[in-house]
Amino acid sequence: MELTVYWTRIAENKLTDIYNYYEIEASVNVAEKLVQGLIDRTINLEKNPYIGQKEELLVKRSQEFRYLVYKNYKIIYWVNTNKKRIDIVNVFNTRQNPNKMTVVK
Repeated sequence: MELTVYWTRIAENKLTDIYNYYEIEASVNVAEKLVQGLIDRTINLEKNPYIGQKEELLVKRSQEFRYLVYKNYKIIYWVNTNKKRIDIVNVFNTRQNPNKMTVVK
């Protein structure tokens, strides 16, 4: 069963924040490449939704959250079988305190 990748508003806002930061601190080119790399990293999820490791910091949640890594970022997602999609719920900078990791439904 092939699923579609769906970016939640929170995850999209994180991509925007990342882009805006690197646009100022580095360049538009760097910002575009980083955000595109994050998006591209999720493409294989459509055919292999369980490719990511389970996120141990979110095991107490009702969903089984998993993550993919791209550079210094964790792309947090869960497989939403009811809607036949993979919900990308957060893009977390791993240089932060792990306790800051949140997922809002």
